[in-house]
Amino acid sequence: MRVLSVVGARPQLVKLAAIHAAMRDTSHEHVIVHTGQHYDLRMSDVFFTGLGIPDPDVHLGVGSGSHGAQTGAILTGIEPVIAEQSPDWVLVYGDTNSTLAGALAAVKQHVPVAHLEAGLRSFNRRMPEEHNRVLTDHAADLLLAPTETARSHLTREGLGDRTVVVGDVMVDVCHRVRDAVLAGEHPTPELPAGIDQNAPYLVATLHRPDNTDDPVILRGILGALAALPVPVALLAHPRLVARAEEHGLDLSAGALHMGPPLAYADLVAAVLGSRGVVTDSGGLQKEAFLLGRPCTTVRTETEWMETVEAGWNTLVPRPDLEDAQRWIDTAIRQAPPGPRPSPYGEGDAGSRTMATLEQHLD
Repeated sequence: MRVLSVVGARPQLVKLAAIHAAMRDTSHEHVIVHTGQHYDLRMSDVFFTGLGIPDPDVHLGVGSGSHGAQTGAILTGIEPVIAEQSPDWVLVYGDTNSTLAGALAAVKQHVPVAHLEAGLRSFNRRMPEEHNRVLTDHAADLLLAPTETARSHLTREGLGDRTVVVGDVMVDVCHRVRDAVLAGEHPTPELPAGIDQNAPYLVATLHRPDNTDDPVILRGILGALAALPVPVALLAHPRLVARAEEHGLDLSAGALHMGPPLAYADLVAAVLGSRGVVTDSGGLQKEAFLLGRPCTTVRTETEWMETVEAGWNTLVPRPDLEDAQRWIDTAIRQAPPGPRPSPYGEGDAGSRTMATLEQHLD
């Protein structure tokens, strides 16, 4: 069986690591296509060395651009690759422009498409990712859902017969890296200057357009973070850096200590050493949950409602940022008591995914 994986953004590379590990000791062939959607080295290519993933077989190098231009460039670049490789499956991951373009290119050539992390829904139609998820799910032949909640979404959309719950491949990688960090097999991460890793601190990331593109909104969020009573390691996404410079905002004011994004193992180590996380990232919400750290999510909704229902994740819509004390109390709260549930599986989603692809191969 030949599987062609299409990746191009940071979270997809983590998922790819689980699939590659599951395929490594089999007779199956794995072709990796990196679209280059994340063109910043710290946001992409460094992961190929940090997670044990081999260099991609094809690198399209599409770089930045509007959603339409970027999706079109990926579609144009990947179409001949799929034709040349003639895979048994095109495997697309998550909800990026690379996901949608890879799926479209494959279905138009009558190549079976499997969508890993299918069925997630924020129900926020302003998010480009939401359109990518829905369109990819309805185009794909096989929907690999991470949770029963995701399956229920797909069933309501008439896609239940294409759906298999395999668990969340992020758990596979997160647990493996966590264990290595706790065993002392990974060096202490380089956090921003001013962060004492022997004292309480928070990890924060911001990158979504709804939070970064409006200067009033971004100023409010940064002001709330800067006012927190514990240091905040702000791992600044390129979008955040660009918007802050454009709007004349200081990413190192008050409690904020700005640094670059971290490779995955460093991020896991940083979260493990922290008191909690503040983010608008879908992946980091879940990683905080898996690593046992409370998360404050600067959004009105989340794809990972299981983390909210379990009490480990709190949504803080932007109007709440005007209530400074509520913001402080939420961001520095203690972890909830009792054991954490395991809605995302036990860390075997990679092998379950491969078994499902084998079973559904024509």
